[in-house]
Amino acid sequence: MPGTTGQEIDYCVVDVFADTALAGNPLAVVMNAAGLTTERMQAIAREFNLSETSFVLRRPQAVERAEGVRVRIFTTQEELNFAGHPTLGTASVLKLHAPETVVGDTVTLQLNVGAVPVRFAAEGLFGEMTQRDPEFGAELDPAEVARLTGLAVEDLDPGLPPQTISTGTAFAIVALRSIEPLARLRVSQQEATPWLRERGARWFYVLAPTFDQKDGRSPQYRARMQFYGGEDPATGSAAGCAIGYLVRRGAVAAGQRIHLRQGVEIGRPSDLYLSAQLQCASAHIESARVTDVRVAGSTVLVAKGRLFLP
Repeated sequence: MPGTTGQEIDYCVVDVFADTALAGNPLAVVMNAAGLTTERMQAIAREFNLSETSFVLRRPQAVERAEGVRVRIFTTQEELNFAGHPTLGTASVLKLHAPETVVGDTVTLQLNVGAVPVRFAAEGLFGEMTQRDPEFGAELDPAEVARLTGLAVEDLDPGLPPQTISTGTAFAIVALRSIEPLARLRVSQQEATPWLRERGARWFYVLAPTFDQKDGRSPQYRARMQFYGGEDPATGSAAGCAIGYLVRRGAVAAGQRIHLRQGVEIGRPSDLYLSAQLQCASAHIESARVTDVRVAGSTVLVAKGRLFLP
């Protein structure tokens, strides 16, 4: 019977980048996971079978206040050094169930990539993470990018060349002229994976401009990210790369918050709010430094439960 032998560990399931349940990107957060091996964490992530599962490894409060709450993130196949929706979702769970981790209005997570702060609004679970400053890699061949994503070269924005960017996890950012080609996106994973790895990226993040439906003028974006043969409803780490790219290229003004929607095509609409600052010593784009990358959104608690492990 459950609970009579073995180990019992609490967990929560939340929907991230959504303000209602059954939207956004689902995440399992395993609490008090300090006694689990890496192999056991990976097995639990496969059991949940979500895009990511996070594991909270509590430490003495003085250490957590100085360094952040230790968290590890796994997909069904591997551990990630950084991922956006697990960062926001895990911080939200800690705000709900471990209020001692909140310092002022901020929960700081100590991830493999380092400390990532998540600042919360006074009420509710709307949080804003500050990601690492982006690292800009090589520009990519538009023809090859189009072929590997099932699109035409003409679908890509000629003024915004595809480029590898990382704020902790590297993505190939691909800007389209309009949202129409997003419906035709079909990433050839078998070919794309080695091609991207050779160029320092993990996956394609494809986005296109649209406009606020309320006034028809305020810029918005739509995005898709296909990986592991499936699709991610919301990719906070890639969104951080994307806003860094857009600000550095002048497509979005420094400091302007934009609204990005993802997951629409798979019935999991997600709302992400992005901004970044720009420091530039000269007029040359190569000298521009993007800082203060922020990715924000809401989190909704969907379920709570307990793992019974042998």
